[in-house]
Amino acid sequence: MDPRTIQEVVKKMENFQVTIRHIEGVPLLGSTCDAWDIIYGFQARGDDILIATYPKAGTTWMQEIVDLILQEGDAQKGRRAPCFIKVPFLDVVPPKPMPSGVELAQTMKSPRVLKTHLPINLLPPSFWEKNVKAVYVARNAKDCMVSYYYFHQMNKMLPPPGTWENYFSAFLSGDVPWGSWFDHVIGWWKAMDKHQILFIFYEDMIEDPMREIRKVMKFLGKDLSDEVLENIKHHTSFQTMKENPMTNFSVFPNVIFDQTISPFMRKGTVGDWKNHFTVAQNIIFDEEYKKKMEGSGLNFRTEL
Repeated sequence: MDPRTIQEVVKKMENFQVTIRHIEGVPLLGSTCDAWDIIYGFQARGDDILIATYPKAGTTWMQEIVDLILQEGDAQKGRRAPCFIKVPFLDVVPPKPMPSGVELAQTMKSPRVLKTHLPINLLPPSFWEKNVKAVYVARNAKDCMVSYYYFHQMNKMLPPPGTWENYFSAFLSGDVPWGSWFDHVIGWWKAMDKHQILFIFYEDMIEDPMREIRKVMKFLGKDLSDEVLENIKHHTSFQTMKENPMTNFSVFPNVIFDQTISPFMRKGTVGDWKNHFTVAQNIIFDEEYKKKMEGSGLNFRTEL
């Protein structure tokens, strides 16, 4: 990012007010709602690749995997720009002069890799009209909640999360940006019958990254050697990405992402929820989970 752009954004962030409003009942950032007509009217292209996730479900990880598959494992090309420039985030409108995700995407050559956290019912219709391939990554709700809680603390463009107890209730009721985890994963899961969607579980990626990278490669219609896939696996490992300034968001100043509070790449594990949930919270959560997920056909693992 241009140092002058960063300086201007830093200045704007001094008076930045986080607001949350709703589109069709889904809580979204105020800046997203202000630009909603532009976002919803976004024009997809037939060869776009969409990465869709609920927040903190392995989005950046999948972005890098998809990008490196398209670059045939060339790590130098993978480092050509920060991940948020390579893969525009369609539903985010940062303070000017930083471009919005839509603005970035409109300047890109095909094939574009794009990112969204939108639930399926709010996705711009042009994606389905153009029959775009989408990779959806789903992470178990307990770990997602913990990761999102820490992200709320360090990301100054999100509302402060309050206490863990308050956040636990807000997440469970879907009163957080991008709405209910339950609605999100079920919505995308059910859409698989109608659209070209590859549904990947975060826990499967942790368990056997090679197997899941191969799935993505096949879905994208590529055929890469095992050696290239091993290289992709190495460059998209948690430790490598944590040290890579193109993926760890260290180019963002503290007024946007305060990584002294919590690193953007925090743990990348399965089961960290056990360090945060009380016994009572776990019972409440499991009851709500059973109610919401019954009959969905979706099964998540909360430990490996």
